[in-house]
Amino acid sequence: MIHVPVLLEEVVRGLNLKPGQLIVDGTVGGGGHARAILERTAPHGKLLGFDRDESTLAAAAEYLSEFGDRVSLVHASFASLGEHIAQLDFQPLHGVLLDLGLSSDQLADSARGFSFHSTGVLDLRYDTAQGQPAYELLQTYSERELERVFREFGEEPKSRALARALVQARRTHPIRTVADLLAVVGLVKKGSHRSLHPATLVWQALRIEVNHELEHVEKGIRAAVAALTGGGRIVVISFHSGEDRIVKEVFREESRDCICPPEVPLCQCHHQARLKIITRKPMEASSSEKRVNTRARSAKLRIAEKVAFS
Repeated sequence: MIHVPVLLEEVVRGLNLKPGQLIVDGTVGGGGHARAILERTAPHGKLLGFDRDESTLAAAAEYLSEFGDRVSLVHASFASLGEHIAQLDFQPLHGVLLDLGLSSDQLADSARGFSFHSTGVLDLRYDTAQGQPAYELLQTYSERELERVFREFGEEPKSRALARALVQARRTHPIRTVADLLAVVGLVKKGSHRSLHPATLVWQALRIEVNHELEHVEKGIRAAVAALTGGGRIVVISFHSGEDRIVKEVFREESRDCICPPEVPLCQCHHQARLKIITRKPMEASSSEKRVNTRARSAKLRIAEKVAFS
């Protein structure tokens, strides 16, 4: 599959790129955004790229090899970007991009079951050396826990019925492969006529739970805000309402001088605003981009700028 980066021109403009800048791509994925960043910060700009998926990172290294030592790639979550920036002395940091979506390479990897069109084992981990694969989660979570996952992370209307059906099904046959889960989803959501594939929200919910994605989002944004130099930009592309909510809330909090509760008459927190919000409402892909790139349909992009303290 050919990876097509989402909202590419919006990202480039949002980062306000200039030659010689140091930029972090917290989710380097297929390398599409990274290539554009390196081209626009030439000849001396550098990029530090992160990805939890080792195979994706290896493919990105090959794709970006022509840029030589202008590129450094790290097999780690963007939640840890602060410590890696310090270790590598990657400063001053002028921009951070977090594209929270899957890459086309991951969707094409049938061995991990990221796509419900594949036939492999239902793993769904970005880093297969860490954490619990989805098939183990489906075998061990209680009905209440499964219902919570589908409701909170997938906003699945039939979360309760689905959780009940999975617990019943696993009594006779483990839910281990993509086909196993699709069979149960098909029974519960029979006759569904939504524009989305009936399994879309189920896969989304499981992937978020397996990889603890929402926790990483908040940690990564806060680490980026702390690391950016004055005037530096952070651009975040989210694909799930829970992700976008976190981005919006952290941006809002970091743009205020006081974050004390309303009932506190005098400020006790002494918090100082570190961000200026550039996008009051999230940007979305154009209708033409949505037509040619289905991944862009649910994408929301937010931008903020680090306040330059005197």
